[in-house]
Amino acid sequence: MAGILDARPRVGYFYSGKNPGTLLAERIRKILVREVMSVPIVVGENVSVYDAAVTMFLEDVGSLFIVKEGGFLEGVVSRKDLLKAALGRTDLQKIPVGVVMTRRPNIITVTPDDPVYLAAQKLVYQEVDALPVVEEPADGPPGKLRVVGRITKTNITRLFVELGKGE
Repeated sequence: MAGILDARPRVGYFYSGKNPGTLLAERIRKILVREVMSVPIVVGENVSVYDAAVTMFLEDVGSLFIVKEGGFLEGVVSRKDLLKAALGRTDLQKIPVGVVMTRRPNIITVTPDDPVYLAAQKLVYQEVDALPVVEEPADGPPGKLRVVGRITKTNITRLFVELGKGE
């Protein structure tokens, strides 16, 4: 009976004490970030603010992850960051995106093996639209994080809709 009833030999069926909400919460906590993450949109640190804004528009995302060679996370730039740069009345094609980005270690991240519930908590508490999904590669420099995906409010909403459908 979907976890609401349990069975034991020589006893039979009995109420497990779990309601449907508890069962759904348990299911959500078992879903990993790797199951719902999407492809990261990355640019180099020397890309101009103008080119970053164009990339953001063409890829239809709210933030870009800034990486160094090898895909190692250096920073994140959001629509708000680009808007602030544009309000400065400077030539956006001459300013590198590295000047306006948020740098490590001020970036909240998740790993592919984190529960999606933890990622959703971080999105809500930090009031951001996307988090980089990172791994610390065994062959890479110590302390460097390689970007392997992104998790967004849209990913979480899509998961919620699928759970609501019973998929």
